Amino acid sequence: MLSLNYRDARPIYEQVRDGLRHLVVTGAIIEGEPLPTAEVLAANLAINPNTIRRAYGALAEEGYITQIPGGAPTAAQGPAADAARREVLLRQFDDTTRELRFLGMTAEELARRLGGDTKTQDREMPGGKPRLSVTVKLRTKGKEEKQ
Repeated sequence: MLSLNYRDARPIYEQVRDGLRHLVVTGAIIEGEPLPTAEVLAANLAINPNTIRRAYGALAEEGYITQIPGGAPTAAQGPAADAARREVLLRQFDDTTRELRFLGMTAEELARRLGGDTKTQDREMPGGKPRLSVTVKLRTKGKEEKQ
Protein backbone atom coordinates (compact mmCIF):
# COMPACT_ATOMS: atom_id res chain seq x y z
CA MET A 1 0.00 0.00 0.00
CA LEU A 2 2.57 2.61 1.10
CA SER A 3 6.32 2.66 1.13
CA LEU A 4 8.64 5.11 2.82
CA ASN A 5 11.90 6.47 1.51
CA TYR A 6 14.23 7.35 4.37
CA ARG A 7 16.56 9.18 1.97
CA ASP A 8 13.74 11.55 0.97
CA ALA A 9 14.16 15.05 2.42
CA ARG A 10 10.44 15.26 3.22
CA PRO A 11 9.27 14.33 6.72
CA ILE A 12 7.75 10.87 7.11
CA TYR A 13 4.24 12.23 7.80
CA GLU A 14 4.35 14.11 4.46
CA GLN A 15 5.35 10.93 2.65
CA VAL A 16 2.45 9.08 4.29
CA ARG A 17 0.04 11.97 3.54
CA ASP A 18 1.14 12.21 -0.10
CA GLY A 19 1.01 8.43 -0.56
CA LEU A 20 -2.50 8.15 0.86
CA ARG A 21 -3.66 11.19 -1.13
CA HIS A 22 -2.35 9.53 -4.29
CA LEU A 23 -4.22 6.32 -3.47
CA VAL A 24 -7.47 8.23 -2.93
CA VAL A 25 -7.14 10.37 -6.06
CA THR A 26 -6.27 7.43 -8.30
CA GLY A 27 -9.17 5.37 -6.96
CA ALA A 28 -7.05 2.71 -5.26
CA ILE A 29 -8.94 3.69 -2.11
CA ILE A 30 -12.57 4.25 -3.06
CA GLU A 31 -14.96 6.73 -1.46
CA GLY A 32 -16.32 5.47 1.84
CA GLU A 33 -13.68 2.77 2.20
CA PRO A 34 -12.23 2.62 5.72
CA LEU A 35 -8.52 3.21 6.10
CA PRO A 36 -6.45 1.29 8.64
CA THR A 37 -6.31 2.77 12.11
CA ALA A 38 -3.22 4.81 12.95
CA GLU A 39 -1.92 1.99 15.14
CA VAL A 40 -2.31 -0.68 12.45
CA LEU A 41 -0.75 1.42 9.68
CA ALA A 42 2.07 2.53 11.98
CA ALA A 43 2.81 -1.09 12.89
CA ASN A 44 2.88 -2.06 9.18
CA LEU A 45 5.28 0.80 8.37
CA ALA A 46 7.28 0.42 11.61
CA ILE A 47 6.79 4.08 12.59
CA ASN A 48 5.16 5.99 15.43
CA PRO A 49 1.30 6.10 15.39
CA ASN A 50 1.45 9.87 16.03
CA THR A 51 3.09 10.25 12.61
CA ILE A 52 0.09 8.52 11.02
CA ARG A 53 -2.34 10.63 13.06
CA ARG A 54 -0.61 13.78 11.83
CA ALA A 55 -0.88 12.60 8.20
CA TYR A 56 -4.55 11.66 8.72
CA GLY A 57 -5.20 15.10 10.23
CA ALA A 58 -3.68 16.84 7.21
CA LEU A 59 -5.74 14.67 4.83
CA ALA A 60 -8.90 15.45 6.78
CA GLU A 61 -8.19 19.19 6.51
CA GLU A 62 -7.71 18.79 2.75
CA GLY A 63 -11.00 16.91 2.43
CA TYR A 64 -9.59 13.55 1.37
CA ILE A 65 -10.70 11.60 4.44
CA THR A 66 -13.26 11.92 7.19
CA GLN A 67 -12.42 11.10 10.78
CA ILE A 68 -15.02 10.06 13.31
CA PRO A 69 -13.83 10.04 16.93
CA GLY A 70 -13.35 6.45 18.03
CA GLY A 71 -13.70 5.07 14.49
CA ALA A 72 -11.41 4.32 11.60
CA PRO A 73 -10.94 7.14 9.09
CA THR A 74 -12.65 6.68 5.73
CA ALA A 75 -12.07 8.11 2.27
CA ALA A 76 -14.30 11.18 2.03
CA GLN A 77 -17.50 11.12 0.00
CA GLY A 78 -19.82 13.59 -1.64
CA PRO A 79 -19.64 16.99 -3.33
CA ALA A 80 -17.70 18.67 -0.50
CA ALA A 81 -14.97 16.03 -0.72
CA ASP A 82 -14.86 16.36 -4.51
CA ALA A 83 -14.56 20.15 -4.23
CA ALA A 84 -11.72 19.83 -1.71
CA ARG A 85 -9.89 17.33 -3.92
CA ARG A 86 -10.36 19.54 -6.97
CA GLU A 87 -8.96 22.54 -5.09
CA VAL A 88 -5.84 20.63 -4.03
CA LEU A 89 -5.29 19.26 -7.54
CA LEU A 90 -5.68 22.73 -9.07
CA ARG A 91 -3.19 24.12 -6.55
CA GLN A 92 -0.73 21.36 -7.48
CA PHE A 93 -1.36 22.06 -11.18
CA ASP A 94 -0.65 25.76 -10.61
CA ASP A 95 2.60 24.91 -8.81
CA THR A 96 3.67 22.59 -11.62
CA THR A 97 2.75 25.15 -14.26
CA ARG A 98 4.77 27.80 -12.43
CA GLU A 99 7.80 25.49 -12.31
CA LEU A 100 7.54 24.63 -16.00
CA ARG A 101 7.23 28.30 -16.94
CA PHE A 102 10.32 29.00 -14.83
CA LEU A 103 12.11 26.35 -16.89
CA GLY A 104 11.04 28.11 -20.09
CA MET A 105 7.96 26.16 -21.19
CA THR A 106 5.16 28.32 -22.59
CA ALA A 107 1.49 27.88 -21.67
CA GLU A 108 0.73 26.83 -25.23
CA GLU A 109 3.45 24.16 -25.16
CA LEU A 110 2.17 22.90 -21.81
CA ALA A 111 -1.37 22.63 -23.19
CA ARG A 112 -0.13 20.87 -26.31
CA ARG A 113 1.73 18.31 -24.18
CA LEU A 114 -1.42 17.78 -22.10
CA GLY A 115 -3.45 17.32 -25.29
CA GLY A 116 -5.65 20.38 -24.88
CA ASP A 117 -6.19 23.99 -25.89
CA THR A 118 -5.30 27.10 -23.92
CA LYS A 119 -6.56 30.60 -23.46
CA THR A 120 -4.12 32.95 -21.78
CA GLN A 121 -4.55 36.41 -20.38
CA ASP A 122 -2.43 38.70 -18.28
CA ARG A 123 -3.83 39.74 -14.93
CA GLU A 124 -2.57 42.05 -12.27
CA MET A 125 -2.37 40.72 -8.74
CA PRO A 126 -2.78 42.85 -5.59
CA GLY A 127 0.30 44.97 -5.11
CA GLY A 128 0.74 45.47 -8.86
CA LYS A 129 2.44 42.12 -9.49
CA PRO A 130 1.71 40.71 -12.97
CA ARG A 131 0.37 37.18 -13.27
CA LEU A 132 -0.34 35.12 -16.35
CA SER A 133 -3.60 33.21 -16.09
CA VAL A 134 -3.83 30.03 -18.12
CA THR A 135 -7.02 28.15 -18.87
CA VAL A 136 -6.45 24.63 -20.20
CA LYS A 137 -9.26 22.59 -21.71
CA LEU A 138 -8.34 18.93 -21.62
CA ARG A 139 -9.97 16.51 -24.02
CA THR A 140 -10.74 13.11 -22.52
CA LYS A 141 -12.86 10.41 -24.11
CA GLY A 142 -14.69 12.85 -26.36
CA LYS A 143 -15.48 15.28 -23.52
CA GLU A 144 -13.81 18.53 -22.64
CA GLU A 145 -12.90 19.27 -19.06
CA LYS A 146 -11.94 22.77 -17.99
CA GLN A 147 -8.95 22.99 -15.65
